[in-house]
Amino acid sequence: MFKKIVSIVSAATLGVCCLTGCGNQASEKNLEKITVAEVTHSVFYAPQYVAMSQGFFEDEGLEIDLVNTQGADKTMSALISEEADIGLMGPEASIYIYNQGEENYAVNFAQLTQCDGSFLVSRENIKDFSYEDLKGKEVLGGRAGGVPLMTFEYVLKQNGIEIGEDTSKGQCNVRTDVQ
Repeated sequence: MFKKIVSIVSAATLGVCCLTGCGNQASEKNLEKITVAEVTHSVFYAPQYVAMSQGFFEDEGLEIDLVNTQGADKTMSALISEEADIGLMGPEASIYIYNQGEENYAVNFAQLTQCDGSFLVSRENIKDFSYEDLKGKEVLGGRAGGVPLMTFEYVLKQNGIEIGEDTSKGQCNVRTDVQ
């Protein structure tokens, strides 16, 4: 009989101890809030989105407020005005601000993605695509001065396509309203 009572009390105590871990630990922690401004929502930021959705930042004591600023210029503005703590963008905005002689400029400290996050897409299925297929076509780039457009222009030049000569209307058409 004594063994039964000890077993029941032990099981109850163990059960109560196990249940104390079921509370909302994130709300009990004193999380440091960090605002992260990103230039665009992109598949290249997938690891960040997974970490946020799985609570990995909370596990490290951080609450992430993610905002989409829609451009490196706006991301840099958010950093300089202290509306954001971290900005995910290409290096061009930092260079522009630094070259203007500003005392308050951002310092690039990490590489989030290994390559440019641009895709070349077409309205038609082009079998065995080559960059020669772009000759005479209208090409939509990104924001003038932005890393995606500069990278695209570099790739075109490396493949013998001259913007202003080989693309339609004699230019690489840039549209900033395309996301």
